[in-house]
Amino acid sequence: MYSMANSVSHPSAIGRFGHRAAVVCASVGFAVVVAGAPALAQNKAAAKKGVPPTASVTTNQQQKSAWVKLCEKAPMSRPGKDGKEVKEEKNICLTHHERLDGNTGAVLVSAAIREIDGSDKKSLMIMVPLGMAIPPGIRAAVYTKDQWAKASKNEKIDEKKLKPVALKFSLCHAAGCTAETMATKEIVDQMKSGGGIMVIAMNAAAKPIGFPVPLGGFPEAYGGKPVDNKEYAKARGQLMAQIRKRQADAMKQQQMKLLPPQPGAGGAAKKK
Repeated sequence: MYSMANSVSHPSAIGRFGHRAAVVCASVGFAVVVAGAPALAQNKAAAKKGVPPTASVTTNQQQKSAWVKLCEKAPMSRPGKDGKEVKEEKNICLTHHERLDGNTGAVLVSAAIREIDGSDKKSLMIMVPLGMAIPPGIRAAVYTKDQWAKASKNEKIDEKKLKPVALKFSLCHAAGCTAETMATKEIVDQMKSGGGIMVIAMNAAAKPIGFPVPLGGFPEAYGGKPVDNKEYAKARGQLMAQIRKRQADAMKQQQMKLLPPQPGAGGAAKKK
């Protein structure tokens, strides 16, 4: 059954995920962990065992969904009629979802639809953590809302009704490895009406690792206007500051536990 970090300095996910300046091709990076059958149910069980909390970035323009559209101009190169390289700027938009580890700030899961001005081709891009097996790539299937609800309850899904697609890895960096495939009209339409995407990657031990990506809010973000990059960067920076504070507080508490008892502290308490 299909079960499904980046720098904060750049104002948008596009910059964090990077660009490849070959012809008209840009690369985006994205990342979670849950193996085997329904990831959603397993995530709930994991939460009870103390698995780190997760967080999503929201802005004033985007309060109810972790999906957001970000656009920016990026330099591109393409071959001209005379064979010489022609440089130009293209507007690139990502409608993307990102979930962060609430303790470390690392991206746990991220996925996006990338669009480039002047091109009819769209890309579905997903990032998984480093350590995954590269040759197999990853497979992703869009669940209907009914299938997604069943998966969240650990109920059986009819896999024959799924239409998984294969994504090939195109770029690896410190945050993880990006895999991509063409986002056909069928895939985009499935995402607009679907409940979530289930992604499977293989780790180094050849075991499947699942990555859940909920689709709530995707249609509105995809069909709407892009959010303000500065506002998004500010919201993400505030979230990362909260996570860093949580890290510092946790470290301080750990250090306090390791400190030896203060001599005479017990006696002073008894005299009182």
